[in-house]
Amino acid sequence: MIVSMTGFASGKGAFGSYGWTWELRSVNGKGLDLRLRVPDWLDGLENALRADLGKALTRGNVTLTLRVGRDETAGTLALNTGTMGVILDALHALETEALARGLTLAPTTAGELLGLRGMLEAGNGNEDPAPLVARLMAEFPGLVRDFVAMRRVEGAALFNILSEQLGQVEVLTARAAELAEARKAASAEALRVNLARVLDNSGGADPDRVAQELALIAVKADVTEEIDRLGAHVKAARALLAEGGAVGRKLDFLMQEFNREANTLCSKAQASDLTAVGLELKAVIDQMREQVQNVE
Repeated sequence: MIVSMTGFASGKGAFGSYGWTWELRSVNGKGLDLRLRVPDWLDGLENALRADLGKALTRGNVTLTLRVGRDETAGTLALNTGTMGVILDALHALETEALARGLTLAPTTAGELLGLRGMLEAGNGNEDPAPLVARLMAEFPGLVRDFVAMRRVEGAALFNILSEQLGQVEVLTARAAELAEARKAASAEALRVNLARVLDNSGGADPDRVAQELALIAVKADVTEEIDRLGAHVKAARALLAEGGAVGRKLDFLMQEFNREANTLCSKAQASDLTAVGLELKAVIDQMREQVQNVE
């Protein structure tokens, strides 16, 4: 199945005091253009994300945005070793003085000490970002899967549209073939009449030479080759759609060939009904080309 270059996926997550949101979107492009907006303090994350996207995608202008925030109220607490040393020294001095005076103090628990002012303080925010980066990288494949799945859904819709348009080209090509066949007898008779008229007024011109020129005109007006090529292009396009994968460039080239044959058909038509069919072909081919621009 073909894949569209248009897609979107989002997600959110949390780890410790951090929370984040992802946004991954893409539109059509000639190649693969990755634009990442990732916090630069998460060392190594951007390169790793870029590598994963490069493996999953072939074409498209892709934008990845990662926003990371931190809940300061949920920050970690750290033991203030400086304050702890001062308090323990003071406690030791107090117990020593009490024993010297014959006094016995009740034991002091760790919980009581930790409850003293200044013993615990909020973390300074300089934690190692590696665990957070690892968590983000673990969640990223899920986001990419959702993104690729949406591009495949869009691709299925493109497949249906292009298949229908190829059917229209097939019908119009068959109609052009019928019209071209129907005009053969009339064209041959017109050439015979013109040949007789030219010979009657040629004043000694070589009849064989005149006949050759008229035959050349007849060959130039023949659209059989263009009709055959249009039929071949329809088969090639259907084969590419069935093949699936990254066939966008091949389809785009094929659209150029379709357009070339339709243009030639119009220029050689020499009949209003055949010209009308050629113009319809050009309109459908132009619509196909717009859709093909979105195929990966």
